[in-house]
Amino acid sequence: MIELLKGFPSNVVAISCHGDVSRQDYDTVLVPAVEKALQSNDTVRMLYEVAPDFTGYEAGAAWEDFKTGMEHFTKWDRIAVITDIEWIRDAVKIFGVFLPSTVRVYPLAEAAQARLWITQAS
Repeated sequence: MIELLKGFPSNVVAISCHGDVSRQDYDTVLVPAVEKALQSNDTVRMLYEVAPDFTGYEAGAAWEDFKTGMEHFTKWDRIAVITDIEWIRDAVKIFGVFLPSTVRVYPLAEAAQARLWITQAS
């Protein structure tokens, strides 16, 4: 499940992933939030928190994640990923270098720093 987090500026899409994340979660929560943010902002920032109760992605969800990133490739300003899951941290570090935006990975214990960084002025 993807939960939209509140209390962020209009140029920040902030989500938390819990349990199993499905393609439907991307289609009904993440993609509409990104589209809405892009209606009023030239670029968008993403705060992507992987909660402690996260259990995995369905195959379709992984594809939607990649597709969403590529469809708006030049529109990402900053991306902060918060997770203690090693394979996710490693994947973000590997693939993050190919994005035109700044990507940072934070452990769950540093979630407050990630939230501060994602909202700070450039």
